Amino acid sequence: MADLSIDFAGIKSPNPFWLASAPPTNTGYQVQRAFEAGWGGAVWKTLGEPVINTSARFAAVHFGGQRVAGFNNIELITDRPLEVNLKEIYETKRRFPDHTIIASLMVEPKREKWHEIVKRVEAIGVDGLELNFGCPHGMAERGMGAASGQQPDLVQAQTAWVKEVATTPVIVKLTPNITDITVVARHAVKGGADAISLINTINSLAGVDIHSWNTIPNVGGQGAHGGYCGPAVKPIALSMVAECARDREVGVPISGIGGISTWQDVVEFMLMGSTGIQVCTAVMHHGFRIVEEMIDGLNHYLDEKGLASVTELIGKSVPKYSNWGDLDLNYQVVAQINEENCINCNKCHIACEDASHQCIDMLTNAEGKAILQVREEDCVGCNLCSIVCPADGAIDMIALEGGAAPMSWNQRSRIISGVNGAYSEVEAG
Repeated sequence: MADLSIDFAGIKSPNPFWLASAPPTNTGYQVQRAFEAGWGGAVWKTLGEPVINTSARFAAVHFGGQRVAGFNNIELITDRPLEVNLKEIYETKRRFPDHTIIASLMVEPKREKWHEIVKRVEAIGVDGLELNFGCPHGMAERGMGAASGQQPDLVQAQTAWVKEVATTPVIVKLTPNITDITVVARHAVKGGADAISLINTINSLAGVDIHSWNTIPNVGGQGAHGGYCGPAVKPIALSMVAECARDREVGVPISGIGGISTWQDVVEFMLMGSTGIQVCTAVMHHGFRIVEEMIDGLNHYLDEKGLASVTELIGKSVPKYSNWGDLDLNYQVVAQINEENCINCNKCHIACEDASHQCIDMLTNAEGKAILQVREEDCVGCNLCSIVCPADGAIDMIALEGGAAPMSWNQRSRIISGVNGAYSEVEAG
């Protein structure tokens, strides 16, 4: 069985499965039960000046019969006194010394405020700090959370203030509500961050009740934007993790967050550069014990791959993630319909006719059976038919061989810019 332990910026953890700072890490009772279930670490629900939370505060988006495809919240940081949280963190760490406890922190952007809270939480024995520059609602209106996280210079300054007094590794949690997350990540590193975590939740409104016309959720008939998470945000999170992982100016360990629900999700995030991962929504939906299946699945996967340690996954797919301009324009795939698996639902034909390149013909074979056939010369390899097909193995996307030599848009542009006026763009391409 492979070794699942990780070393995240100097923080040891028995496995890469951490709970994210959120409702499941609100109390010592919850975190201790999570550790008993198998979670390797927990980022305690954000500490700061206690707030008063609203009721209601959660909402979900259900889609296609799946409940909680996305999750929305307007809950803020802890609404319990700092002294109570510190006492429970101390007790939890004493009971589970080999498990990781990270203190998530959020205070006003003032040096003395950061110094004060860092000293207090480190005094009770946390393994590291996570600076919450990502919460998009409520706290942002007070100049904290995403309000800080959207200003790279403020992220750098506050990280540097924390590093002036911190004795444990400092993780900076980034907001996705920004044009280019790597800019903020670089400034966090310039401020001295030992690691980054991403993504926090995305600005959102879960919905509107078409009968009452109230927003979902609403507080006495009034709504406000919240933070969106859950399976629906995973592709966004994975992309942002990949962008940070391949940015040489970032260059620090990444804790991946965003829609992680299964062991396969964990593998994807680690392949794209995450050293560890954090989970929230899946636990809120299914409970702490989902980690058991995640651990078993990851163990079997690593054994099948012949890997001795989970750390061998970290970043292995990053070199395969590039810019669009560097993709080979001469690489060609086409759809191939396998008659033996086709159920003749015609969804591929409809999709191709209405939304793609009209290259799937409805024919009748020699036995008089209705069949679908792709005209390869007109197929652009968009994948749409295979995406909408409900029958496993009915459509394969086949790579054509023997075509033109590889040529990317950037290579093509360099050639065009290098030729003199005697050659046209068409001739160069």
